[in-house]
Amino acid sequence: MRKMTLMLLGVLILMFSCKSPEARRPVTQKSGSYINEAIERNKKIVAAEEEQIQAIIEEDSTNEYISSPNGFWYYYNEKDSTTTTTPDFGDVVEFDYDLKTLDGQTIYSSEELPTRTYVMDKEKLFSGMREGLKLMKEGETVTFLFPSHKAYGYYGDKKKIGRDVPVISTVTLHKITEENKTQNQ
Repeated sequence: MRKMTLMLLGVLILMFSCKSPEARRPVTQKSGSYINEAIERNKKIVAAEEEQIQAIIEEDSTNEYISSPNGFWYYYNEKDSTTTTTPDFGDVVEFDYDLKTLDGQTIYSSEELPTRTYVMDKEKLFSGMREGLKLMKEGETVTFLFPSHKAYGYYGDKKKIGRDVPVISTVTLHKITEENKTQNQ
């Protein structure tokens, strides 16, 4: 009888000591206010940068600026009207470029940056440059004005370019090698 009572007592203890787990509630709850604040801050940054770029364009009467649908501005230093070939996905391009601040201070000169060989859309390159190269033909030199979100953005390049720095870049496209030609070699 004693064994039976102990077993019954043990079963009862096990039954009543186990209960379903309860969800833990967070100590603090955050709303989407941080995201909304970040969106507003970024809109202000973009507007201020575009204002600066528009002021540069208005002051410069010697060049004809073109507004890209991709969110940057450019003008041709040297334009080639005889060829029609622009780089496509997978094509290999060779180009030189420099980077300056909007007030003209050199960040990286073309001598500091070696001639770059880039496979279109298959390698890392900041979005403005990637989109700008697609507008160019072999032998052309173009000056681009990139707002920071089209250049190095919030993080910069972790060397000479800080966060949210719009840049001016003069790019010379030396050579375009089409993808099917590089595969056949």
